[in-house]
Order: sequence, then C-alpha cells, then structure tokens
Amino acid sequence: MNLWDFFVWLFWFYVLIACIWIFITVIVDIFRDHTLNGWAKALWVVFLVFLPFLAAFIYLIARGRGMGERKLAEAQAARAQSDEYIRTVAGSSSTASAASEIESAKRLLDSGAITPAEFETLKAKALQA
Repeated sequence: MNLWDFFVWLFWFYVLIACIWIFITVIVDIFRDHTLNGWAKALWVVFLVFLPFLAAFIYLIARGRGMGERKLAEAQAARAQSDEYIRTVAGSSSTASAASEIESAKRLLDSGAITPAEFETLKAKALQA
C-alpha cells in the first residue's frame, strides 16, 4: 500500500462515517418530530432502510428547515433549564451563606468575643451580600 492508496482509503472511510452520521441524525429527527404521526414516521424509516441515500437526501431537502428549528428550540430549552438551575443554586447558596454568617456572628456574640455593635455590623454586611 503506497501513500496514495492510504489517502484514498482515508477519504472513503470519512465518507462512510459521514453517511452513518447523516442516517443517524435523520432517524433521530424523525422520532423527535411531533408533527409527524406514527405512519409517516414508519414510512420514512422504511424509505431509509430500502433507499438510504435517496431517502436521506429527500428528507434533508424536504424537512431540513424543520430539523434546524427543532434543534434550535431544543438547545434554547436546554439553555433555559440550565440557566434556571444555576439561578436556583446560586440564590439558595447566597441565602444559606448569609444565614451561616449571621449564625457564626451570633455564636461569637454569645461567647463574648465581639460586642453587640460589631454583631450588628457583621449582620448588616451578611444581609447586604
């Protein structure tokens, strides 16, 4: 095997991986599409099994815009869910942090390590944050 044969083999291997990726993407999109009923999904899958290249190209041409819109909506929903989770976690930890700071300041006050004025200053600082 010479260098040219290796590059040809590498090209065909890339084409094979790209085709498999396209087929998987199309099949996943078929089953995630809520506008298609069960019979339409079954017909698309049968079409993909018997004429895979033609079916994939037709699907990408006919329903490609919908694929992009569904993918975008899914990404936006995931982003919103992630942002909401971050806000929830950040909000609860800052509240817990302020409460724990006030609690530790109260313990210092009870032990006599700080004065009531210093306790009020620490409490105001913790509530401010």
